[in-house]
Amino acid sequence: MQEAKTQQGKVKSQNELSFLTKCIATVFYSGYSPVAPGTAGSLVALIPLIIFPDITTVVLFVMVVVGLLIGVWVSRKFETVYGDDPQVVVIDEAVGMWVTMLFLPITWFHLGAGFLLFRIFDIIKPPPARQLESLSGGWGIMLDDIAAGVYAGLTVYFITLFI
Repeated sequence: MQEAKTQQGKVKSQNELSFLTKCIATVFYSGYSPVAPGTAGSLVALIPLIIFPDITTVVLFVMVVVGLLIGVWVSRKFETVYGDDPQVVVIDEAVGMWVTMLFLPITWFHLGAGFLLFRIFDIIKPPPARQLESLSGGWGIMLDDIAAGVYAGLTVYFITLFI
């Protein structure tokens, strides 16, 4: 059983995390993928966009805002057990993927290009994404992926302008 000390010196175990918290933070357990959990979480985030390709910008924006707020909360809970920016937490990748697609049409080209570019920007973390990681309380986990999503969405948008 993996344990971590909290700031108050108490030891918490992963058993103290509820099923719902684990399900949200790991995006339906995709964060437990043995290979590339961030990529797995990003792929799972595409499912509602594929199922509902006519999703409106307003609905997707609400998903981003709600996902961000819930993501900060569950990320903070996971940090008390696993330490800083646990790899199993992939709600940040899901929300970042939704940010990528926020103002793009939901087509196979845009989904594919958005996914690829989001993963690239999430890995290389150009400024200020890398600096945002240092924020505490779950905000750092979430906001660096929001920045990567903005970079990826803008890049796909400008690519489509020139095609």
